[in-house]
This record gives sequence, C-alpha cells and structure tokens, in this order.
Amino acid sequence: RVMWDGRDRFGKNVSAGIYLCRVQAGDQIRTGKMLLLK
Repeated sequence: RVMWDGRDRFGKNVSAGIYLCRVQAGDQIRTGKMLLLK
C-alpha cells in the first residue's frame, strides 16, 4: 500500500488530476496512475 498526501516534492499542494507514480523497493519497480479528487 502506498499513501500520498497530495503534495509535490517541494511540499506544495498539487491540483486535482491524474498523476503517474513510480515506486521502487530494492530491485522491484512498480508504476501506475493515481487520481486525485478535491
């Protein structure tokens, strides 16, 4: 499970929309889409 607080890497709130995510743990990499609704 991955949790995201809706902020960018600079700590600013992002707009509602579709975002791509990439999660790496060791040698495993997962990519996917996230939908942020406000």
